[in-house]
Parts: sequence; C-alpha cells; structure tokens
Amino acid sequence: MNLSRRGLISGGLALSLAAPLVTQSFAQEGSAVAPVSPEEARQRLVDGNARYAANAAINADHSLARTIRAEGQTPFAAIVSCSDSRVVPELIFDQGPGDLFVVRVAGNFISEEGLATLEYGVAVLGIKYILVLGHTACGAVDATIKSIADSELPPGHLPSLVNAIRPAVYDVMGDAPDDLLAAATAQNAKLNATRALSEGPILSEAAAAGTLGAAAGVYEIATGKVAFL
Repeated sequence: MNLSRRGLISGGLALSLAAPLVTQSFAQEGSAVAPVSPEEARQRLVDGNARYAANAAINADHSLARTIRAEGQTPFAAIVSCSDSRVVPELIFDQGPGDLFVVRVAGNFISEEGLATLEYGVAVLGIKYILVLGHTACGAVDATIKSIADSELPPGHLPSLVNAIRPAVYDVMGDAPDDLLAAATAQNAKLNATRALSEGPILSEAAAAGTLGAAAGVYEIATGKVAFL
C-alpha cells in the first residue's frame, strides 16, 4: 500500500468530520435527555410533529441504539391512537423506537385493558404525558354515527367499538355541527383524555402530583399536522 502524508491527513479529517454526525445520529436514537415534566414531554411532541409536517424529520436511522434498547425501554409519553394504518405515532411525532408507549385500538378510546396499559406506562416506565390522538376521516367514529342514525348495531364484535364511541357522538349531536364526524372525533379524544387523568388510583394520583399530564389531539392526515385540543 502506498499511503501519502496528504492521504493520511485527508482521511483523518474525514473521520473527524464524521464523528459528530455519528454522535448526533446516536442521540436521535434514544440517548437524548428525557423530558422531566409533562410540559417538556408535550413540547417534545409538538416539536416533533412540526418537523414531520415540514418533512424535516431527524429520526431516520434506527440501528445505532439497538443494543441500548435491548436493555430496556424509557418512553417519555404514551399515545392512545387509532389503529388506522395511516396513523403512525412514531412518524407523526418524529420520535425514535423506545420514545413512545403506544396503545392502539380502532376509535382511539381507553378500554379497561388500555387503562391497565397506561397505568403500567406511568407506574413502571415513568411516562410523563398521555395524548389521546384522533384523526380525520376516522372509520370507527363514522361507523358509530351511522349506527346511531340507522338504529342498528354492526355485526360481530363491532358493537363494542360503537358503544365505546357513542357518548362522544351524543355529546355533539345536539349542537348540530356542520361536520358531525369532525366534532365527534374531537369530542371522543377529549373524553378519553379526561379519563386518562381521572382514573384512580395510579393515573389520578400522578396527575395530582404534577408528574403526569394529558391532552386530546386530532391528526390531519392530509397535512400531517396535529391540533392539540
């Protein structure tokens, strides 16, 4: 091999320039400082969604922190989202694997099992924030509206979804909104966000202590933006 002094210097410079990039990428993959308050957790979600909507995501390489994630998880927020295939919380909020504790069910409501999952997230994993995330053109909410209008339940186990979402639809029907689907979607998220902070003893006690916050949000599929309600 014939290595010149100039070649060695160039190679060293390249490595020195690459090092910060590797460090930055690693920080994006789980080593970033975790939020210490509900307010900081919320802001991290807000900032991440702004990056996603602007097509400026920073969490692109999911390989560097794989070994660290194998040792355990430290999510900072829980997202109760719809199972809709177009709703992907980690993408929407530009977070890496291990950052979000996601509970998914068609219609993004909190069932007993979902409640237990959130309690685990708060008591064991130390999450600081719960976001109940509805989305535009939600099929589960739309099916509930149609079920009420037709006075007929859908087949199979689908009535369990309809019955869970029905209170939100009834809440807004009396106001005769121009867009009943949008109004019911927002109200459904709000009702479940309220439940997330009021259910005792684990969640309500964390909320009372100021270590847990919650909110509702609606994801606009066409724009990628989340409106916090």
